[in-house]
Amino acid sequence: MLFSIIFTFNSNRVKIVHKYLNHGTLLELIWTISPAIVLIAIAFPSFRLLYLLDEVISPTITIKVTGHQWYWSYEYSDYLTENGDPIEFDSYMIPDSDLEVGQFRLLDVDNNVVIPVDTHVRLIVTGADVLHSYAVPSLGVKIDAVPGRLNQASLLAERSGTFYGQCSEICGVYHGFMPTAVEAVSVKDYLTWIESL
Repeated sequence: MLFSIIFTFNSNRVKIVHKYLNHGTLLELIWTISPAIVLIAIAFPSFRLLYLLDEVISPTITIKVTGHQWYWSYEYSDYLTENGDPIEFDSYMIPDSDLEVGQFRLLDVDNNVVIPVDTHVRLIVTGADVLHSYAVPSLGVKIDAVPGRLNQASLLAERSGTFYGQCSEICGVYHGFMPTAVEAVSVKDYLTWIESL
C-alpha cells in the first residue's frame, strides 16, 4: 500500500501539490502528540499494576531471610518460642568432610528452611553486611539482599521435596559456599517440625 501511494502520487507523475501536504505543522504536531498521550494513558495503570503484583497479600507464613558473609539466617516471626522470641536459626553449608551418602556437595546445609506445601509464604530478605541475592530457581525466587533495605517476595511450593539454591550476587571470598535448601513438607509434618523447635 505504501509503495502504491509513493508510485501513484510521485511528484514526477502528479504536478499538483497541496501546500499543507508537505509541510503541515499542525498535522505533524497531532500525529506526534497523540501517540504520546496514548502512551501516558497506558503507562499509569501499568505502573500501578506492577506495584500491586509485588505486594504479597495476606500470607500464611512470613520468613525473614538475612544474608551474612557467608551464611543465611532465618527468622519465623509468626511463631514464638517459650521465651517469647521468634524462631531463629542460621544455615551453613555442610563441609565436604561431613557429607553423608546422598547429600549434595556445595548445596546441602545443616538447617533447611521448612515450609508447608500449597501455602503462601512471604519472604522478607535483607543483608547484614554486603550485597547478597537469595535464589531458589526451582521455586522461582531470586531476590536481592541489600543491607538496610527489606525486599519481599512470594513463595508457593506446589509439591513436596527439597529445593536448592545459592547466593546469586558476588559477595566475597566464600560467595560460592553459601547455599540454601528449602524443604517443602505436608502441613502436618510442618506443624510437627515447628513444635520440635
